[in-house]
Amino acid sequence: MAHAELRGVVALDGPSGTGKSTVARKLAAALSASYLDTGAMYRAVTLAVLRAGVPVADADAVAEVAAASLPEMGSDPRDPAVSMAGEDVALEIRGPEVTGAVSAVSAVARVRELLVAEQRRIIADALASPGGVVVEGRDIGTVVARDAGLKVYLTASAQARARRRSDQDVAAGRLADLERTHADVQRRDAFDSGRAVSPLRMAEDAVELDTTDLDVAGVLDRLLGLAEARGLFAGVGTIR
Repeated sequence: MAHAELRGVVALDGPSGTGKSTVARKLAAALSASYLDTGAMYRAVTLAVLRAGVPVADADAVAEVAAASLPEMGSDPRDPAVSMAGEDVALEIRGPEVTGAVSAVSAVARVRELLVAEQRRIIADALASPGGVVVEGRDIGTVVARDAGLKVYLTASAQARARRRSDQDVAAGRLADLERTHADVQRRDAFDSGRAVSPLRMAEDAVELDTTDLDVAGVLDRLLGLAEARGLFAGVGTIR
């Protein structure tokens, strides 16, 4: 497919296990764009909270840790680094302890206020020079980047998402339990969709894309077509 370097913002939202991270990185790489994983930012703050020994139910204490622990995010989709005070935490933030606590930390209003402001700063920096940015998360189209040129809400069946999560655990060398992962997926769905601040939902002007029966290449092809249709390409080249 002919393409151009991305100009503007592509916002990818959706629940866990829909393939957001994989396709967002591939889309950004294909279009010579910057990349931002906002979920990794919440995970990094959650790791800081756990290391500080702060109860996740103590919103004030969690917010205090968050204010002092904003992560540094790499923008290269081929190697999206996540660090805190110079320490690489990209692997540790994917562990089960962080996964079990991140929804509670993400629901704290002050944490979301701090990280949304940081996310908007990162997006603005990416747009300050020629190029674009692919941003993934759960509230990008509804809160973080409401004026994004393309908003896509990725969905998939709970069974498919649990299977993908289990496959990711195996690939990372972690123990995988499909039944337990399925229950965790449903728990996070309920928590993220029911929180009072920035709940997980599809933006009114977003395109819904069900990835249940699509492989990565199929999803990427759909996204490239949508970006092209929105006029977000600035030059012509070849995707390989």
